[in-house]
Amino acid sequence: MTLQADSAAAPPPPDSATTNSVVLNLEETPQPQPQPSSPPRPQPSRPTPPPELRLPIWWPEDGNLSMDWVENLMLCFDWCSRNLPPSELPSVLPVKVFDSLILIASKMLHKEPNCVTIDPFRPSPDNNSPSAASVVVVGDVHGQLHDLLFLLRDAGFPSRDRIFVFNGDYVDRGAWGLETFLLLLAWKVLMPHNIFLLRGNHESKYCTSVYGFEKEVMVKYGDKGKHVYRKCLGCFEGLPLASIIAGCVYTAHGGLFRSVTVTPSKRFKGKKNRKINVNHDSKILSLGSLEELSKARRSVLDPPWEGQNLIPGDVLWSDPSKTPGLAPNKERGIGLLWGPDCTEEFLKKYQLKLIIRSHEGPDAREKRDGLDGMDEGYTIDHTVDSGKLVTVFSAPDYPQFQATEQRYNNKGSYVVLEPPNFDNPIFHGFSAVTPRPKVHAYYDYEEVIDSDEELDLASMVTS
Repeated sequence: MTLQADSAAAPPPPDSATTNSVVLNLEETPQPQPQPSSPPRPQPSRPTPPPELRLPIWWPEDGNLSMDWVENLMLCFDWCSRNLPPSELPSVLPVKVFDSLILIASKMLHKEPNCVTIDPFRPSPDNNSPSAASVVVVGDVHGQLHDLLFLLRDAGFPSRDRIFVFNGDYVDRGAWGLETFLLLLAWKVLMPHNIFLLRGNHESKYCTSVYGFEKEVMVKYGDKGKHVYRKCLGCFEGLPLASIIAGCVYTAHGGLFRSVTVTPSKRFKGKKNRKINVNHDSKILSLGSLEELSKARRSVLDPPWEGQNLIPGDVLWSDPSKTPGLAPNKERGIGLLWGPDCTEEFLKKYQLKLIIRSHEGPDAREKRDGLDGMDEGYTIDHTVDSGKLVTVFSAPDYPQFQATEQRYNNKGSYVVLEPPNFDNPIFHGFSAVTPRPKVHAYYDYEEVIDSDEELDLASMVTS
């Protein structure tokens, strides 16, 4: 049961209201008789955290996080979500601690390339033959903190022998997007080479203003909410767009992307007078290269749907299709649709075996003709000569708040890639943790569209 915040202070006693400009004749006016005082209004007692929790959370004096610190953060977030009102989060994680965490994490993320190279083969501690770590790939989690906590324990925490790659969409729709994102940042700071956080389309100013994350932060941090929200947006800009695992697996939130050709101007020479030819005609769209991906400008609050910097929007918003070729993604208004032939072309060109993307939950998939539903938390969308394209979605019983009486009741799933080849995805499905703590949604889920379609693109920032 969610407790209410401390009640307001008791009203002043009635006789205090007589302080006004009227002068009374005390000799002629009968004096009021003292009235028995009413009993004090009972104040709700604050739940006492279990002794193993260290609250509030403090930043280590030496600035170095430990496994013990991160595990305590997990337990504190879990307990707080079940026992305290959202506005009490600063009493658990003070703003100063938030600032320290997001500053260090942001610096790490901004230094990483657009497409992160992940090498699971690690030198052995005893200088013998290299050992190889398994790789866990996680899809959308959307603020469903308790399901993420289960996933981490079910798969096993990040370690020397277990690398995690998260495909984005940490926030929005679910009620604990801030705790979810901060927990993953803490893991990143603790083990920067064992956990990789990619960007999703919801790590943007537009989506977080529509689907709840902005309001969630404001409710939880009050007068410091704008500060916390701005810091999160700055961190979103630093999240890499994609990864290559063991030289054979490409992962990204949405998927593939177009080529944006750079040609010199016919009239002028020189670098300053280059122009980028962008054509939205699907007849001449072509797949982009990893080199183009590496040069794209990802530090934008909202990836553009038009203009010169289209690759980030494609990587975050595109969807697979059963129809061959590349085409504009008209349903979403941003990104592309790509067919099995494009998957084969991309895999073959870069000698890859597998593409793992996310981006589509059960609500989106029920509207996609020819593609399997997301009941099990994953689908195999393309099987071609060079390998496969799969979609993984890691938020079970999604969305948390649903306007219809009948819920999707989908499972979540994550992918495990095992050495030595890493090209055979092993899917691990799981159900939602129940019961979820009772909370209110931070967005109007009865009015807001469920699958990110028909976006108000005019309101998205393009600079």
